[in-house]
Amino acid sequence: MPEFSGKYRDHADEELLRLYSVSGNLDVLAALYGRYMHLVFGVAFKFLQDREEARDAVMQIFENLITELPRHRVRAFQSWLYVLTRNHCLMILRSKKQEGKKLEGLKIEHDFMESGEDVHPIDRDDPSSEEALRECLEQLKDEQKQCIELFYYQQQSYREISEALKLEEKKVKSHLQNGKRNLKICLESKDVR
Repeated sequence: MPEFSGKYRDHADEELLRLYSVSGNLDVLAALYGRYMHLVFGVAFKFLQDREEARDAVMQIFENLITELPRHRVRAFQSWLYVLTRNHCLMILRSKKQEGKKLEGLKIEHDFMESGEDVHPIDRDDPSSEEALRECLEQLKDEQKQCIELFYYQQQSYREISEALKLEEKKVKSHLQNGKRNLKICLESKDVR
């Protein structure tokens, strides 16, 4: 990873995003990422519960930024980076088939994140609740179902879902939130928590 340069210290995130999109200069990206690297580590550690894996994730996420940033129009870097970090960690956990065990009861409380809610059943890779989850998913309104499938099962960003479904990003976020709430209600009625 390039050195974190102090020459970009006074630049706003939005300005660094613009500079990087124009120049592709990794020093600019490193300066931007450097601001949030400790937060990325914190989130990765909470998900992975292993310091070395969390450190590796910090480096891998920087590498992912190089390819992912040009593919997205990012307005709020910090929030977008959290989603990228979370998805990266969930993919690691899924590949190890340990997500359900490691996330059980996990509560993430960090100013960096949008909320501190308990992990939603859809965020777990728990085979015992998969059938109930699928049944509940089928009961959702079409837009909610499509947004949840694209976001959780195909790891698409708000932007990609917005383009695929021809919806505003605000609508995508709304459908995801409402869909998750409805799934949780349905799963609780089936005694899956």
